[in-house]
Amino acid sequence: MITIYLKPKKEESLLRQHPWVFSGAIARVSLDKDYPHDAPEEGALVCVRAHDKTILGVGHWQVGSIAVRILAFSVEQLPENFWAERIQAAYTMRQAMGLISTDNNTYRLIHGEGDFLPGLIVDIYANTAVIQAHSVGMHLHRQEIAQAIQKVVPGIEAVYYKSDDTLPHKAPITGDKVGYLIGTPAENQEEFWSVENGLEFRIDWLRGQKTGFFIDQRENRALVERYAAHKTVLNMFCYTGGFSLYALRGGAQRVDSVDVSQKAIDLVNINVARNFPQCDCHTAVTQDAFDYLREKHTSGLSYDLIILDPPAFAKHRDAIRNALRGYQRINAKAIEMIKPGGILFTFSCSQAIDKEMFRLAVFSAAAQVGRKVRILHQLHQPQDHPINIYHPEGEYLKGLVVYVE
Repeated sequence: MITIYLKPKKEESLLRQHPWVFSGAIARVSLDKDYPHDAPEEGALVCVRAHDKTILGVGHWQVGSIAVRILAFSVEQLPENFWAERIQAAYTMRQAMGLISTDNNTYRLIHGEGDFLPGLIVDIYANTAVIQAHSVGMHLHRQEIAQAIQKVVPGIEAVYYKSDDTLPHKAPITGDKVGYLIGTPAENQEEFWSVENGLEFRIDWLRGQKTGFFIDQRENRALVERYAAHKTVLNMFCYTGGFSLYALRGGAQRVDSVDVSQKAIDLVNINVARNFPQCDCHTAVTQDAFDYLREKHTSGLSYDLIILDPPAFAKHRDAIRNALRGYQRINAKAIEMIKPGGILFTFSCSQAIDKEMFRLAVFSAAAQVGRKVRILHQLHQPQDHPINIYHPEGEYLKGLVVYVE
């Protein structure tokens, strides 16, 4: 077993159950005599010990500022049946939350550090599990993980692996980054449907973003449904139209869905037709969000309810300043064109932007436009995207619902 020894007093965060070991905390690395390399291979399981040799835990070694991601504390090796036990614990929690039913077979089973499995994402779409590995260590364990998922989760017939965009780009990867680990493709992948709160969505895990769907907005979509009755609704950055479908079911007078991707707009139209075949109050537009808001505001068009759910404007800390300007700019345009008494749902999924930064950006947008704005709700990620209390960095989704006079 490879052993990592920490510098004096660098074990304190691990004793508080924080799952990361930073490279600067490491004093030395001890390799087995028969280890074939002169340094740990990326993804290798390593034992972490304090300066006094106290066992702190076992985790995956990786190259970078985060050198080890801990999988199990206070042990030298992973326990037998580790993967099945951790996946069972995650599944049990989702059951306890009432997330799994005939009306909802779409949920996140594993959320990285939030489920004590750093570097691993697993989403469930009916009888298919989609895995994303964010570390080489999880990539090396992909087959064991797939088998454990099928063992634990009833009805899983296929496990698809989709890690081509999530694994470290410079890491030496062996084995396929995409493909079925268990099962085979459905006879007609284009006709695969998953159910979220009674609404059906076509899921494309082969070509779609992330694992094929943004499950983290489920509860916030349901909140839009509560406010949508008799309102004109604009869904910006709509992707596959999740917010749009909930607004339509909530009784919206009209819903406009906007996305720069024609593939996304095609999926929106398919999803609307599936759930509301007689609908004549929905329009889908392929256009840049900023251009659409500017053109429609100039033409005098306004809405009762606007949803802004853009992609991450800041994927790392160096981009924070530009990201905040982007959030301020697009929120200002939305606040300008919302009707008096209108409601704005606005979100940031940028992990580098904290709640206070995002709130300040929306405040600055309101001040720039000069309208009275009140916060009705402060939103976040749902219960199947839990935040490990020892790892606050896992909180990434921020949202505000504001009332505009």
